[in-house]
This record gives sequence, C-alpha cells and structure tokens, in this order.
Amino acid sequence: MKTFVSLAAAILFASSAMAQFTLEPVDDKEGTTVLSGYFAYDASAKDKRPGVVIVHDWMGVSDYVKMRAEQLVKLGYVAFVADIYGKGVRPANAQEASAEAGKYKNNRPLLRARVRAALDELKKHSQVDTKRLAAMGYCFGGGTVLELARSGADVLGVVSFHGTLDSPTPEDAKNIKGKVLVLHGGDDPYVPAKDVMAFQDEMRKAGVDWQFVAYGGAVHAFTQKGAGNDNSKGAAYNEAADKRSFKAMQAFFQEIFGS
Repeated sequence: MKTFVSLAAAILFASSAMAQFTLEPVDDKEGTTVLSGYFAYDASAKDKRPGVVIVHDWMGVSDYVKMRAEQLVKLGYVAFVADIYGKGVRPANAQEASAEAGKYKNNRPLLRARVRAALDELKKHSQVDTKRLAAMGYCFGGGTVLELARSGADVLGVVSFHGTLDSPTPEDAKNIKGKVLVLHGGDDPYVPAKDVMAFQDEMRKAGVDWQFVAYGGAVHAFTQKGAGNDNSKGAAYNEAADKRSFKAMQAFFQEIFGS
C-alpha cells in the first residue's frame, strides 16, 4: 500500500513538473464594457478538464489572483481570472477600492452580469469540460461567486474565501443549482454575526447543499500575506487558516468534479 501511495505521489509530482502553465490575457465584454481577464491553463494538456472562474478581491485583478489561478492549473483545472471592474479599472488604494466595490454591492444585477460574462468566457476554452464548472473568489470575489450561484448559473459549486455574505434578495437562493462552500474567518469584523446567521438561514430555507467553515482566530483576508499579521486591524494573514481553507477547497472540488 505504501509503495502504491509513493508511486501515485511521484506520478502527480512529475505531471505537475511537466505542465506548461500559460496565463493568457483575454478581453471579453459585458454589454458595451470591455473586461480584461486571463485564461490560466496547461498548454501541454490534451484532455478536457473542469473549469473554474476565480474572482478578485476589492483591489481588482492582481498578481495575487493570478497566483491562485496558477495553483488551480497545477491541480489539473482550467481557470479564468474574471475582471469585474472593467479594463483599466484598478483601484490604487483602499478608498478607491471601497468606492469601486460599492458600485456592485449596490447593484447586484450588474455584479451578476459581470461574473456571468466571465463564466461564459470560461466555457469557450477548448480544454474546458462545460459540464464541470465552478467558481471561487476572495473577499469581494467571495460575495461575487455567491451572487453567481444565486443567479441560477450552471455551476456545480462555488467557494467563498472570507467573502461577504449579505443578500438584498435572499429568496434568490432557491435558484442555486450547485453546492456552496463558505470559508470564513471566525473573528472577521467586516462580516457581522447577523450576516452569518442570515446567510445560513437563507441556505436552509432554500434547501441548498451548503458548508460553512469558520476558522478560529482568523479575521478578514486570512489567505493574503499582504494583509500583514495584526488582527486588531480587522484584516490579517493567518497561515493555518490559509492552508486549511485551501485543503477544504481541494476536497470540495474533488467532490463536485469527481476524480
């Protein structure tokens, strides 16, 4: 048994090492707005693979979300880095990011349209198995993929990392077709307890297959090293929560996509 496990690990390592990671910029559109996203895939692959939309935090498309896309490719998926804000719209600081994210928080139909455009773009990739699709996001992006699910999109599941949970139309949860995984900082001051309770009640009433994991001692942005390590600021990196949440995501994708 031990020999078999070692051999499987060696094959997986070799496959990952031989992968030709490619990050390809793509301009797509939502209405008349140009969106500047990226395909992330293994150029050496010949088979069809599950596809995952990955949505940025409130700072917009950045090296961080591209790094996460590369991780997905190494796991055997095709990823599409969504651009919700639009081409060239990249907040320079927290104040600008708050203003930009607020536009979509206050206009959920527009937010859904933007992330739907990313899902449609993902489906166009020649390597993507369009029957095995999912979405994941961080902070602002976590709330965005929940809105994608609430819109009734044909995704097998969505994963929110320290994302917003509130919904002005909780009854839309009845439209959710896939499974939901929320990975939450147990001490996140930016997502109040009332939002957590309302979200869980929303999922229960709609009969959604959902999971909610809260990491003790973790605050907002716990997967992002750039957030620093001072919990008193409300956002900080937590190595244990980062690693645990990534493993939870992997298990979730294995469950919804199959081996």
